[in-house]
Amino acid sequence: VAGIVGRADLLCALFFLLSFLGYCKAFRENKEGHNFSIFWVLVSVILGAVAMLCKEQGITILGLNAVFDALVINKLNVLELIQKLLHKDKSLENAGLLRKGLLFRITLLMSGGATILYIRWRIMGTGPPAFTEVDNPASFADSLFVRAINYNYYYSLNAWLLLCPWWLCFDWSMGCIPLIKSVSDWRIIALAALWFCLIGLICQALCSEDSHKRRILTLGLGFLIIPFLPASNLFFRVGFVIAERVIYLPSIGYCILFTYGFSLLSKQAKKKKILAAAVLGILVINVMRCALRSSQWRSEEQLFRSALSVCPLNAKVHYNVGKNLADKGNQSAAIKYYREAVRLNPKYVHAMNNLGNILKERNELQEAEELLSLAVQIQPDFAAAWMNLGIVQNSLRRFKEAEQSYWTAIKHRKKYPDCYYNLGRLYADLNRHIDALNAWRNATVLKPEHSLAWNNMIILLDNTGNLAQAEAVGREALELIPNDHSLMFSLANVLGKSQKYKESEALFLKAIKANPNAASYHGNLAVLYHRWGNLDLAKKHYEVSLKLDPMAPGTKENYNLLRRKLEQLQKKGG
Repeated sequence: VAGIVGRADLLCALFFLLSFLGYCKAFRENKEGHNFSIFWVLVSVILGAVAMLCKEQGITILGLNAVFDALVINKLNVLELIQKLLHKDKSLENAGLLRKGLLFRITLLMSGGATILYIRWRIMGTGPPAFTEVDNPASFADSLFVRAINYNYYYSLNAWLLLCPWWLCFDWSMGCIPLIKSVSDWRIIALAALWFCLIGLICQALCSEDSHKRRILTLGLGFLIIPFLPASNLFFRVGFVIAERVIYLPSIGYCILFTYGFSLLSKQAKKKKILAAAVLGILVINVMRCALRSSQWRSEEQLFRSALSVCPLNAKVHYNVGKNLADKGNQSAAIKYYREAVRLNPKYVHAMNNLGNILKERNELQEAEELLSLAVQIQPDFAAAWMNLGIVQNSLRRFKEAEQSYWTAIKHRKKYPDCYYNLGRLYADLNRHIDALNAWRNATVLKPEHSLAWNNMIILLDNTGNLAQAEAVGREALELIPNDHSLMFSLANVLGKSQKYKESEALFLKAIKANPNAASYHGNLAVLYHRWGNLDLAKKHYEVSLKLDPMAPGTKENYNLLRRKLEQLQKKGG
C-alpha cells in the first residue's frame, strides 16, 4: 500500500509541476500577460486534471495558477486594490484586476476546475467518507474554539515536520496528539510562532517594494499553502490528524523559501563559508534521515517499533506491533501490546478481537469470551468477532450460543466462507451431518479453494460410509486445487476403501512427494499395501511412519500384525 500511495504522490507532484510550467509557457512571448496562449492554458488545466486523478490534492494547481497569474504575471497589488474598493475608486481598472485577459483566464481555470470536480462527483458519488472520532478527534469537538485551536496546532506540527522531519510516524490517529482544551496549554506557543512567521512572509509578499522579492515569496507561499488546503479541515473533515504525505507538495514552497532565505543571508553575511557549511550540513543530515526512514519502511517490525517513541499514546501503533509479533509466533509479547492497545483505547474492537483469538488458542477461554463479547457489544456488525466468539463458545460446549453467534456473523457478512466452515464443524460435533455438509458446501461455493471445507466433506462422507459421494467430492476438489496434498491424502483413503488400489497408491505417493514428513501419509499407504498384499512395501512405509512419529495411533499395532504375518510366511516357505 505504501508503495502504491508513494507512486501516486510522485505522479501527482510530476503533473502538478508540469501544469504550472504549462501555465508559465502561456506567457512565454509576453511576460506582461497582454498576449497569451489559450492552448497552453487548456494544457495546464488538463495536466491539473491528471494530477487530481493521481491524488486529489492535484486539483489545487488550478488555484495556484490563478494566484500566480494575478499576483506575479499581472503584478496585482492587493493592498492598493483593497484601498480602492474601500474608497470606491473609479480607477479600479488600473489596479490590474481587469487587465486584458486575466478575468478570461481565471474563468477558464474555474470552469476547468468545476468540470473536473463534477466528473469526480459523478464517478465517486456524492457522500463524503465516514470518519470516526479516533481518526480526527478535533473535528468531533463540540466547541468551535477547541476545533479551531487544534486545527491550527496541527498546521504548526506539519510546518515543524517540514523544518525538522525527525518525529515521523506511520499513523498519527487514536490519541497520538492529545487535544488542546484550554488557553493555558503551553502548546499554543506553537500556533503563535506559526502565524507570526506566516503573517510576516505574507506581508512581505504583498507589500514589499522589491518586485523580485514579491514574486519569489508569492510563489513560495503559494506552493506552501495552496496544496495543503484540502488537508486543512477548512472545507471538509479529513480522516487523519497528520499525514506526512500531504506535505510532499507543500515542500516545494518550503524549498523555494529556504533557498531564497539562504540567498538573502549569503548577501549580508561576512563569513559566507560558515553559512554554506551550515546549509550543507542541514542537507546531509536530512539525506541521512531520509535514508534511515526509508530503511524503516522496508520492514514492518522496524516501522511499527519506530512509532512507539513518537506516538506512545497511539493505540494503533501498539496494535500493529502486537499483530506483527503474533504473525511471527511470539504470542506472549503480542498479548502485552494488544492489552496496551485496549487500555489506551477501550473501544478498540480489532485489538480485542486479536487478543481474544490468541487467548482462545492458549485455552484461556473465559477471558477470550469476555473480550469478544465486549467487541460485538461495542460494534454489533463486527462479523469476525462474532465468528471468533462462536468458536470460543463451541470450545466451551455451549453449542446453541455458538450457532447463534455464527449465524449473526453471516447476517453481517453474507459471503463469509470461514464462518460457514466453522458452522459446519459445530454441526459435525452435534452429529447433524446434513447441516454440516451444507455449511461446508456453502464455504466452497463462496471460496472454491477452501481446502479445509473440502477435506472435511470428504472425511465426513468417508466416515459415514458414503464412499461414492466422498470420491465424487474429492475429485471435484482436486480439479479446483490440484496441488493440495491433504486432499490427495483424503481421496486416496476413500479410493483404497473402494479397492481402487492403483489409483489410491498414485495419490498417496503424490501426497508424500509434496509432504514427505507426514507420518500419517506413510502409515495409511502402508495400510493400503497391507490390504493389497504388497507386504514388503507395507513394511517399509510402516517403518518410515514410526520413525517420523513413534506414537502414531494404530501404526505400531498394524506393523506388529504385518511382522507376525511375514514370520508365518517365512516359516511356511522354510
